[in-house]
Amino acid sequence: MDVRRTLLSATAFAQCPAWLVFTLAGVYFPAMTALLEVPAIRQRVARLSVEDYHRLGELPVELLRGTIIEKMPKSPLHQFHEDRLRKILSAQILPEWIVRQEGPLTFTDSEPEPDVAVVPGPEERYRATHPSTAVLVVEVAVSSLEIDRVKAQIYSEAGIAEYWIVCPEEREVEVYRGPGPDGYAERTVLAAPAVLECIALPGVRVELATLFA
Repeated sequence: MDVRRTLLSATAFAQCPAWLVFTLAGVYFPAMTALLEVPAIRQRVARLSVEDYHRLGELPVELLRGTIIEKMPKSPLHQFHEDRLRKILSAQILPEWIVRQEGPLTFTDSEPEPDVAVVPGPEERYRATHPSTAVLVVEVAVSSLEIDRVKAQIYSEAGIAEYWIVCPEEREVEVYRGPGPDGYAERTVLAAPAVLECIALPGVRVELATLFA
């Protein structure tokens, strides 16, 4: 596999130490094999630890199962719904919670950057480290549904209480609840004009007709 063509642009690739684009000696993540069965992910891979990933600096990538995944460009439709959802949630959550947009979450072998996440406050606790958990994580899926569904297992293992995949073109939301090491116990799909009640954040609700208007 030509990593330079499948992982990053030539400019970004040039910033990576050569040893980072191959499997580290003696390091292998058990869940990686299943992850690489997903064609959309297999096309963009190189393996490394969370610590090594941090050494890369500010590149348009995220780490999933020790694998660098190139982030897809966001369409106007994606950005519109991400912004709207952030505003809807920010208007309803209690002061002890923080709504973050595209902020990293640091797990054992992954560091995804979800479109929207609600994490415990205050903000000062994240001055030197990223959150390691969240009560709610949301991904907007316009062209990334396959990868976002793979992330459900990662978020479940990390104990994320509730995970939403927002699908603007279908005008529906996939809702995952009951996290555990084997994945979420519950998956439901709600379509507009239903009202999505966040079980993990009592009192927080999203009218899908408004979200997708």
